Amino acid sequence: MIPKFVGVTGLPRAGSTLLCQLLAEHPEIQCEGHSSPLCNTLLGIRRMISDDSFFLSQLDNSFDSSYAHLASAMRGFLRGWNQDSQQKVVVDKNRAWLHAIELLLHIEPEAKLIVCLRDLGQILGSIEAQHQRTILVDFIDHLADYDRFGRADMLFAKDKIIGAPLISLHAVTDLPKKVQERLYFLRFEDMVERPVACMSHLYAWLGVSPFDINPDKLNVGIRESDSHYHMKYMHKQVERIIKPVAHELSPRIQAQIENTYAWFYQQYYPQKNR
Repeated sequence: MIPKFVGVTGLPRAGSTLLCQLLAEHPEIQCEGHSSPLCNTLLGIRRMISDDSFFLSQLDNSFDSSYAHLASAMRGFLRGWNQDSQQKVVVDKNRAWLHAIELLLHIEPEAKLIVCLRDLGQILGSIEAQHQRTILVDFIDHLADYDRFGRADMLFAKDKIIGAPLISLHAVTDLPKKVQERLYFLRFEDMVERPVACMSHLYAWLGVSPFDINPDKLNVGIRESDSHYHMKYMHKQVERIIKPVAHELSPRIQAQIENTYAWFYQQYYPQKNR
């Protein structure tokens, strides 16, 4: 039996670690929890083969068969990654899956993605709070020397940790309806406020058996590396779900975020009083 493939993607500091922990509770789901190199590897294969002179020469005279070879090989790589799984569903976490959704569905048409969301101000607030706790260590991309407003501006840049997935999220509306139907948008706020109902609905969408989690007694798995991110983006698993205290953010920065990304709030947080 080939397990169904599910990717976890979306915004940073939006609960992907907690989500994977909750998915792993279900007996029919295999979820290792830490970020996977699978998506990056598939993208790397595409880049490499596209510049390979032998492959390109084959496309001249036998495009259909050569292209079919490539599709079969990439599908085999994707499925082979979890070939030892005995579960009905396998979960793979990588923020790049949303950017690569059409590539994924080309090689695995039944794949699904869970897209993690959170109020953008709280995402920034979470990152800034952790930076203040580790202020003697710089970010990977050297943002420590900026003031708070400047650091926020950089984090939302198109190639940075918040800005890059936001671009992919904004592009969802350009996707065909059949592709959009493979996406499940999960807000962090809903997951921590109503975890049982939230996960029951998600399990049903994934096509697994009904299962009730116990939010006060969760299994803790292997923790993802935090030093890789200079201790700025923590991936701590929890034994029980507790709604976090809201992060304080300056009104100027919050207003700038909400004005710049009004489309995000209109689409995913329409009830927010801005």
